[in-house]
Amino acid sequence: MDGTTVKDKQSWKFPSEFWMANLMELCERAAYYGFFIVLTLYLSDIVGFDDVGAAAVAGTFFACLYLLPPFVGAIADRIGFKNGLILAFSLLTVGYFFLGIFHSKVLVIFFLFVIMVGGSFIKPLITGTVSKSTNEANRARGFSLFYWVVNIGAFGGKTVVPYVRQGLGLEYVNFFSAGMSFLALLFAIFLFKKVESSEENKKTLGDVARALGRVFANGRLMTLTVIVAGFWTIQHQLYATMPKYVIRLLGEQARPEWLANVNPLVVVIFVVGITQAMRKYRAITSMTVGMLLMPFSALAMSASPWLMDLAGPSISFLGMFAMHPLTIMLIIGIGIQGLAECFISPRFLEYFSLQAPKGQEGLYLGFSHLHSFISALVGFFMSGFLLERYCPDPKTLPAGLSEVERAAYYSEAHHIWYYFVVIGVVAAIALVVFRQVTIRIDRKKESA
Repeated sequence: MDGTTVKDKQSWKFPSEFWMANLMELCERAAYYGFFIVLTLYLSDIVGFDDVGAAAVAGTFFACLYLLPPFVGAIADRIGFKNGLILAFSLLTVGYFFLGIFHSKVLVIFFLFVIMVGGSFIKPLITGTVSKSTNEANRARGFSLFYWVVNIGAFGGKTVVPYVRQGLGLEYVNFFSAGMSFLALLFAIFLFKKVESSEENKKTLGDVARALGRVFANGRLMTLTVIVAGFWTIQHQLYATMPKYVIRLLGEQARPEWLANVNPLVVVIFVVGITQAMRKYRAITSMTVGMLLMPFSALAMSASPWLMDLAGPSISFLGMFAMHPLTIMLIIGIGIQGLAECFISPRFLEYFSLQAPKGQEGLYLGFSHLHSFISALVGFFMSGFLLERYCPDPKTLPAGLSEVERAAYYSEAHHIWYYFVVIGVVAAIALVVFRQVTIRIDRKKESA
């Protein structure tokens, strides 16, 4: 009994490097999500891209952030964790800062590239530090704490940013992100101790490229990755479509950043319970439940005109506050997305790792976000065209329109979400078919 108690107490103790890595991750996530939630707005309203151009730039930036980390991680192994973190946060600080100063398209794309490279270092370095500063007894607890910190940082950044955007101006959000990155840089320089990877764990760029080739050659894994990309194509609309959609329909006083916070809030509250409840079921079964939820998420977000016809333009809650029907239906839709993510994300990582050859789980998991690379390109590019068609930039409308005439241009804005309903339905059906086919194949192998 005493031994168990001591072990449990010890398992909650972490070295200073663990806490410093979490603190730096908190700053970086606040900087990144505070910046990313308004990126398409910044690219259109400040830099001058149209909706299609802004979506293309933001989608490419986002997609590459999910593809580059395994390759950058091989470089980070060579220069060391501390030097890698100093380089990463220096690039992020410089990139964000100069996005607040320079607004020409060429320079903006260049500094987005700087941020992309810096951000690509963060994931392998921070998660690597967390992994190396924990042991078998406390690793699960360590990563659960880390996951909470990630979501707290994302929540905090998106909570603060509306005040910066509405009080100072949209371009000043970049200075907020630069400040958070600079704070993390100071931690990396003065407080973070050296944590090095062992020689046997160091990978070359060639090792990473070969691992990517093996992932692409795994037909089952790539099929599942493409199917699950359907979920993320819808989820990415929190950043691709939703900010412009909300502000164009509700006005500049709206705060889409707060609506986006519904997702991490739901995940933090429910992910542990849902994962625990589904632990006895196959990973593919849990993912199927999540995928079946996603069409209802997009459908809810499309339903605000129906609710407005039913209840009017303002719905009171016990006389304490009132909300627009569009806000209510977006909260419901984003909440459903969060629940779906609880069923899908943890189990997808589990499934992905089980497909890796023994001893190469780490390299394989480096590419476990290929679905986000695919869905970022598809989802953002779709968003640009859909916004242009159904919810156009007010600056592109004819001058001198009356309120009624202007409203006519946005009367079908909710049709955007119908496209994502279709994607959700197709992806859910595809996953059900995939589940049945793979179960049959596995049963035949077991009986052979």
